[in-house]
Amino acid sequence: MKVAIVGLGLMGGSFGLALSQNMDKVTIVGFDHNRNHCTEALKYGLVDEIVTFDEIKKADLIILAIPVEGVIASLQELTDISENTTIIDLGSTKAKIVEKTPALIRKNLVAAHPMAGKEKFGPSAAFDGLYKDQIVVLCASEESGKSHLEKAVKVFEALQMQIVYMGAKEHDLHAAYISHLPHAISYALANSVLKQEDPKSILVLAAGGFRDMSRIAKSSPHMWSDIFRQNRENLLTTIDDFEKEIGSAKKMIEEENWSDLEAWMQNATTLHKIL
Repeated sequence: MKVAIVGLGLMGGSFGLALSQNMDKVTIVGFDHNRNHCTEALKYGLVDEIVTFDEIKKADLIILAIPVEGVIASLQELTDISENTTIIDLGSTKAKIVEKTPALIRKNLVAAHPMAGKEKFGPSAAFDGLYKDQIVVLCASEESGKSHLEKAVKVFEALQMQIVYMGAKEHDLHAAYISHLPHAISYALANSVLKQEDPKSILVLAAGGFRDMSRIAKSSPHMWSDIFRQNRENLLTTIDDFEKEIGSAKKMIEEENWSDLEAWMQNATTLHKIL
């Protein structure tokens, strides 16, 4: 099988490595607008060859590992692919991708969101175990062609991922709470500290709690601003909910209502019974 990966950063590069290690008889070619990414992808063995965008259309499987706007734009240029070519996009939001996929290739597309990643980005951050034992959500799969869905499932199973099926809009709302809101909070925390504390104090006093909460603020601003834009309404809803909770905590502290504050904290700890 010939696989073409568009976008050779953490997600795309790791996908290439994982495929080469877990599937037999696979040739992996890559494309990226960033020439440095192309050079690094070859250097780190993420792909076998760098090709043009037109050449990726000849692949049996196309992986779109780029920001959502890039996925949507790329899909408009892939309407002339073979009916046997499968496209898997790895975008972090799904509704707009599904809605804006040209009807001519909607059956070719399997809209997927691997719940995997880390705060580092670029080809040098890629590693072969990124997807192992992680969940991948397949969205609006009833609109995908049977053979294309089967091919995608085979690939994700080879990568040892757990497959979950979900509606695209449902996915985007859940992702806003579980993934997108924590990133917004982490960026806000980092900025609030940077505006109040000198670097020396941050270095001396920052312990595990701060490091854990601010870690994902290292994530790619370009990628995450695109995700926030695509999931704007859901993210605003989650921020409203978060503001209500932090407002409740503020009021209890102001009023020295320590018993209610402790009960509020105790309720929050029950989350880890689920996790």
